[in-house]
Amino acid sequence: MSDSQAVITEYWDVAAAAFDEEPDHGLRTERTRAAWDALLRTWAPAAPSDILDAGCGTGSLSALLAAAGHRVTGVDLSPRMVDRARAKLAAAGLAGRFLVGDAGAPPTGEERFDMLLCRHVLWTLPDPEAALREWTARLRPGGTLLLVEGRWREAGQAGAPYAPGAGALPWGGGVGAAELAACLEPLVASLRIETLSDNADLWGGPVEDERYVVAARV
Repeated sequence: MSDSQAVITEYWDVAAAAFDEEPDHGLRTERTRAAWDALLRTWAPAAPSDILDAGCGTGSLSALLAAAGHRVTGVDLSPRMVDRARAKLAAAGLAGRFLVGDAGAPPTGEERFDMLLCRHVLWTLPDPEAALREWTARLRPGGTLLLVEGRWREAGQAGAPYAPGAGALPWGGGVGAAELAACLEPLVASLRIETLSDNADLWGGPVEDERYVVAARV
């Protein structure tokens, strides 16, 4: 692990303790949890499938997918996030596999998945376009890459590091739907964009910035 990656890992380890206090992270209210469950069920395969949650954080979305019957693997750079994800699913009586590693290059070897989910991670990566190539390569033919993204005012100015050692990140303030779609189009067979800014239940209240989901099929 490089010095920069170690600093970033420490940043998210520290953030892990309070991470679930954000409504869309902890999904502690029934309305918010139901909104995310409905969104995932819209795009996930109908039959139990192999799903990779890249940058899984404390495992809230992994838990929803596992409860729906899917075989879930979560990856996060932060060991403390992974510990909380494991504990969350265990407490709910759900099965899930969680690995410590780089979300941009998940440590899953030659495994292939039916869906790869990533929520609000691209802005943290030093090379998000390389991550998109990695993620599409991890999917089986016909698989789905599901990206929940946006441009958030609270993320700070584009290009500003979110943590010491993060450097000038290409999408440090988030990424707009049009730019992300343009990067994805050469890698996938089809994609669809759906706005999420107007669904207050997902975020625990109204938002004014750009939030959306891209569903791409390989």
